[in-house]
Amino acid sequence: MTFNEFILTNEVTIRLSFFFGIFAIMAIWEVLAPRRILTVSKTIRWMNNLGLIFFNIFVLRILFPAAAVGVAAFAQTHGWGLLNYYQLPALFAIIITVVAMDFIIYLQHVMVHAIPLLWRIHRVHHADLDYDVTTGARFHTIEIILSMLIKFATIIVLGAPVVAVVIFEVVLNALAMFNHGNVGLPKALDKFLHLFIVTPDMHRIHHSVEGDETNSNFGFNLTWWDRLFGTYREQPRGGQLGFTIGIHKYRNIKQTNWFSGMMMLPFKGKVSEYAINTRNWNSNNNTNLEEE
Repeated sequence: MTFNEFILTNEVTIRLSFFFGIFAIMAIWEVLAPRRILTVSKTIRWMNNLGLIFFNIFVLRILFPAAAVGVAAFAQTHGWGLLNYYQLPALFAIIITVVAMDFIIYLQHVMVHAIPLLWRIHRVHHADLDYDVTTGARFHTIEIILSMLIKFATIIVLGAPVVAVVIFEVVLNALAMFNHGNVGLPKALDKFLHLFIVTPDMHRIHHSVEGDETNSNFGFNLTWWDRLFGTYREQPRGGQLGFTIGIHKYRNIKQTNWFSGMMMLPFKGKVSEYAINTRNWNSNNNTNLEEE
């Protein structure tokens, strides 16, 4: 059995092992040293957030049984993509793949804030009234499917190696749970990590109800893209403990934290203003994301 065959055979086991391992670490950390006091019953939030997460996993396995790693193997077999055309050392190919796919995730994140139809779907992620490890994978099923299709296209264009795709998936899931954790780091460590990866204090700002704060810190893994494209924000105006999580217009727990409410949220209300169009980096005024 070749290394690629081993990865393909054990991809699900590898990903789930890392997922449950990191999830357990973050969950325990949140209990022992929570960064913020939660405002909604953790039982209700976790039951519904995890319900949505596992529903999405089930749907993806039905629609895309080969998943991203299968697309990478298919592209490699047929010689599709830049990295299958230009032969590079394996380590370089892995680094290029992980960095390039992270950049696409950043662009995708900006896109779902910029296009009204996509913001309707993405606001399921932002409508969570609290912020913890379960928020990191809480996305509407439509967005998960769209994200997977964008990932497939990226893999085919890049000709991403199978092992690089698995590494990216593991890192993305691990860092998404980490930077959505209700935890804090020592200031010196947080400041150092800010140079490279997204930390909980950095990404938490992105979940503020204030429009200019929501439209900052789009990165999930690397902080470079926010710094390069001017979307980086050091701190929220109210400080880490003084701002509100969620969306102004959606404060009803049945809409924001029940499974049925989350599934129907993209179809609720009229979005006449949306995040990117209301961005004002220097404004001290509250900016609503929704107008109904």
